[in-house]
Amino acid sequence: MKATFLLLILAVCLLVTLGLVMLASTTYFIEEGRGEEYFTLWKQIKYLGIGALGCAFFAMFDYSRFQRWRWHVLGVAGFLLALVLVPGVGFTINGATRWLGVGGLRVQPSEFAKIAVVIALAAWFARNEATTSTFTRGFILPGLILAVVVLPIGMEPDLGNASLAAAVGLSIMFVAGTRWHYLLISVLAAGSALAGAIHYYPNRMARIISVYDLEKYKDTYGLQQWVAQLAFGSGGIRGLGLGDGRMKLDYLPEAHTDFIFPVVGEELGLYAVIGTVLMFVFILIAGMSISSCAPDRFGKLLGFGLTLLLSMEALLNMGVTTSLLPNKGLPLPFVSYVGSSLVAAMIIIGILLNIHRQGVHVSWDQLPVIRRKHRFTPQI
Repeated sequence: MKATFLLLILAVCLLVTLGLVMLASTTYFIEEGRGEEYFTLWKQIKYLGIGALGCAFFAMFDYSRFQRWRWHVLGVAGFLLALVLVPGVGFTINGATRWLGVGGLRVQPSEFAKIAVVIALAAWFARNEATTSTFTRGFILPGLILAVVVLPIGMEPDLGNASLAAAVGLSIMFVAGTRWHYLLISVLAAGSALAGAIHYYPNRMARIISVYDLEKYKDTYGLQQWVAQLAFGSGGIRGLGLGDGRMKLDYLPEAHTDFIFPVVGEELGLYAVIGTVLMFVFILIAGMSISSCAPDRFGKLLGFGLTLLLSMEALLNMGVTTSLLPNKGLPLPFVSYVGSSLVAAMIIIGILLNIHRQGVHVSWDQLPVIRRKHRFTPQI
């Protein structure tokens, strides 16, 4: 329906606008720009331009072609993820090697690999609908497809994006018809692997523990979430005013990236926080509606997976910044300053718009006819 299209576009435009406004507030002067005001903001606008072009392209691009190119898309994603781990090729920042780039341009392949695995899984289950419930073709082989992306991301290490990709992949498998007890095995195995990774990287365990006692860890691993709580609290209902936030002034690390949500709460107040949450709820509703109206099984699974990917990433970021979840280093889609995340999110919106263009839509005046046609008449 036209309302779905408008709801999705409105939510994305408002979130992008909010992101640019908050970046202007949080990054008035960034040392990286060597004294150039709004250096980070201008970079984000450039990424937004690239993302807008990608959105327009994929909105016109026939999404069904992805089904034929699924292995190529997955292969490129796996190659780039492997390339990140090659010494001297990938960029290492804060102990994590997650970026590729030349000069000042850096790309985080994991953001696009998550889209690739959704495409590959949707295509797999669209082509193997009759064998979805079997152990080999309904569980083992799609599990290997998921592992192509999840394992390299986890080795970067990026446990947040790896967990997100795994959760979205298992959700697609569940919706497609994989038996629940097979998925339970996957969840237990993934939990064990995550526990092992946390043991191997001790600071991850410290992040988990710090959530439950921020007062104790406020000077170490709980610093960001402790200051984020102060930001939300000082903002109150109406906020301190745009540009008047204090926590962004060297108190809150990564205030313009992963922890931009608390700055929204501090400067614009509870109303803006609720409004931001509602925009992602609108994206979830619009995306699931588009998925349900897709003309084929591939489009339904693709729309479902991409919508869930955006929604879960937003949910995890909000959970981290409100101290409900351990710190995972995930950006807030459309709002945070992360170029790769913004471009990937805009590509997702473009694909959803393309599915909507080809979907089976019902106008409001047709609903009574459909209800009468499908009305149940008891047989006596």
